[in-house]
Formats: sequence, C-alpha cells, structure tokens
Amino acid sequence: MTFAVKSTFDVAIWFADQALNENEYLQPMKLHRLLFLSQAFYAIAYDGRKLMPAVFVADEQGPIEPTVYHAFSRGRPDVDVELFLPPEVEVYLTSIWRRFGHQKPDQLSRMIAANQAYSISLRKGNRTEIPLEAMVTAFKAQSEKKDTSVSRQFRDLDGQRVMRTQHGSPVKVKSWMPGTK
Repeated sequence: MTFAVKSTFDVAIWFADQALNENEYLQPMKLHRLLFLSQAFYAIAYDGRKLMPAVFVADEQGPIEPTVYHAFSRGRPDVDVELFLPPEVEVYLTSIWRRFGHQKPDQLSRMIAANQAYSISLRKGNRTEIPLEAMVTAFKAQSEKKDTSVSRQFRDLDGQRVMRTQHGSPVKVKSWMPGTK
C-alpha cells in the first residue's frame, strides 16, 4: 500500500506548526483526534488510500496513534520531517484544519465517541486497533445520517478538488496570477 506522505510525523508536525502559526496550543488529545479524522476522511475521499502509515488504537480517552503518542510524550520530538508536503496533501490538511481545527478537544472527542469504529474497538479492549475499513464505513454511515457526503467535502462531483465557504458552499478556486500592465 502506498501512502500520501512518508511518515505520520509529517502530518503531526504539520498540525503542530499550523496551530503555532495561529498562536494556538495544540493539546495532545486534539492532535490525535485530528490525525484520526485526517486518516479516515482521506481514505473516504481517495478510495481507501491511506494518508499516512499510521495505526490507530482505541483508548479510553479516544483514538491514539501509539508511535506519535510516545514521541510527543515529552513535548515536540526532534524528528526529521518533510518540510514541503505534496500540494494535494497541503490542500487536504488545510481543509481538515479549517473544518476541525477551531473545535475544542472535547467536541472532537464527543464526535469520535459516537463513531462506531472507535466504540466497537474500545469494547473489544483498551488499545485495540481500529481498522481503516471500519473507520471509513463508520464515517460514511455518520454522514448519511446527516444527509451529507463525506467524499464531497473534499471533491466536487466531477472529481475536482474544491474549497468550501464557512457555510459549506463549494467554491471553485484557481491560482492567482498578477495582472500585467
């Protein structure tokens, strides 16, 4: 299986830097929720492809990625990460940050606690792996209850990437080119 990024740390550090750029403290709990949501929605939007080589386990506090959890246990780790992610990954992560970055960790935890993939894995026991296929199925089911399509949040009907306004309306975006005199 191929991944969109080389390491889960690439995405974790991207979120940490994004929070830092916005003068926000990124709590570890929130980081793990964002990683979990990123992996699930990426698989939905890109036909089961993984964003990062990550394994999520169900913990009583919520889903965690154990390697990132241990690496960040004493603060930001000193690891080599890609400074420049592929443009489509940057766009994707920016959309995740815009959609979920403003939410408090408790809000994200409540949303994920309602997710069947997480709750089923937690019932099997603490630190049980949450399969990607179960994450995809559960988030698709949640979106159908709300009468929205998760994959459309990141792609238009014709497969083109679109941005969304704060009200959820699609906006076609193109690169800005300066005018000539």
